[in-house]
Amino acid sequence: MNKMKKIGLTALAASLVSVSANAVDISGGASLSYNGGNGGATGNPWSMNDGLTFTWGGELDNGMTVDMSFLLDSSDTAAGAGFDNRSLAIGFDGGGTLTFHGDGGSGVVGSFDDKMPTAYEESWYSADSPNQGHSTNNMFYYSNALDAATIHASFTPSSGGSFDSSMEIGAAITAVENLELGIAIGEDNGSSEAVDNTILYATYTMGGATIGVQKNEADSSAAGSDEEFVAFGISYAVSEDVSVSYGSSELKYEAAADQEANGFSASYTMGSMTLAGTLNNIKNEGTASTGAGNTNKAESDTFELNLSFAF
Repeated sequence: MNKMKKIGLTALAASLVSVSANAVDISGGASLSYNGGNGGATGNPWSMNDGLTFTWGGELDNGMTVDMSFLLDSSDTAAGAGFDNRSLAIGFDGGGTLTFHGDGGSGVVGSFDDKMPTAYEESWYSADSPNQGHSTNNMFYYSNALDAATIHASFTPSSGGSFDSSMEIGAAITAVENLELGIAIGEDNGSSEAVDNTILYATYTMGGATIGVQKNEADSSAAGSDEEFVAFGISYAVSEDVSVSYGSSELKYEAAADQEANGFSASYTMGSMTLAGTLNNIKNEGTASTGAGNTNKAESDTFELNLSFAF
């Protein structure tokens, strides 16, 4: 064996020891779903989802932390991508966490889009969602938990073309026991038509029950493209393992019929296994299609059963 090969193997061995010392954490899960009803997926109603999340990092001498994470997703592998949801998080020793999402980032508005309590899925599941704001790759996200509030901010720099940078901020306030108040605002400049988003929500927990109300507004510079979303929901923890919920929402379009949605959800957890289901009724389904080959319907009913395992 020549000297260069020996040096290379020595460096490789040292790197492997270093990685082991940093305790790579692997978590993941798999699920099996059945989707039906006249608003469900066309063709074979059975589907599977799975993924592995790899996380590792460490603490610096000054108390800061650095953590790297990425998701190995079979659906992305089939599409030729392989890795998904890559991020690098820097913790500032009590000063919050700054995360750079190389892939799969979600902005503040997208994270706050529907905060209503649910046992499984949102009331509008399988139909059009409220505006997601600016969620993309190569974006920054900052969060910091204070005594009575958690603040959030996301920022995506300008692409260097005609589009401006996008900025969103938000806060979840828990100053009153059992009550959470949330707000998020931001401007999405991901296209030539800027969209200003505003979100307000409140949830209150009493025993095993949680109720919530929410209102979103998306003001677009494009003519006839404004949206307004209003929703309420209630969930109840029957036991430590069983939860049920009901939710209702209305997505109002400036230039189209309003989408009305109602949904029931339930879940049962036994160790690392969860069996969950939802039944949704959608009227005047919006711009989203429920699957390949599907068309929007004046009214549809969709149900889904999902069996998932976490490890």
